[in-house]
Amino acid sequence: GSVKWKGQELIGKKPYEIAHLGLGYVPENRDIFPTLTVHQNLLLGQKKVGAAVGRGTRWSFDDMYTMFPRLKERQHTEAGVLSGGEQQMLTLCRTLMGDPELIMIDEPTEGLAPKIVELVAEYLRELHRRGIGVLLVEQKLTIALEVAKRCLVMGHGRIVFDGTTDE
Repeated sequence: GSVKWKGQELIGKKPYEIAHLGLGYVPENRDIFPTLTVHQNLLLGQKKVGAAVGRGTRWSFDDMYTMFPRLKERQHTEAGVLSGGEQQMLTLCRTLMGDPELIMIDEPTEGLAPKIVELVAEYLRELHRRGIGVLLVEQKLTIALEVAKRCLVMGHGRIVFDGTTDE
């Protein structure tokens, strides 16, 4: 198989090469760096300064801390002691710091409290407002329908629906 983005083959590329093409990935298992602070984790997500010139969608630490004030409160805390919800916020924000054009997000609400699920939904709405494409894998249909334009539903390993959220 071949997997292409912007005419370039992705298979065989290093993760940083894929990120530099404008693809972001938020893994289901969160993959934070537990011994680094919240701020250091966000710093690791940043592209080189000037990489996003011209698109005007560069994300800042202030953007992250405004979207998730709890991360600002804990910016000097080691990420390993954060709650699951805080770690998910951190992973979402770290991906944004790379200024992607498309983000692939795997089960962002898995195991989170309803209040945090709503924060994740607001994050997804903000991505939409800023024109960032999202490929979302999510079991909670209500969240997916709320933030998606197009929906594919799988059942028993097969696509059983492909259409707009209104359909």
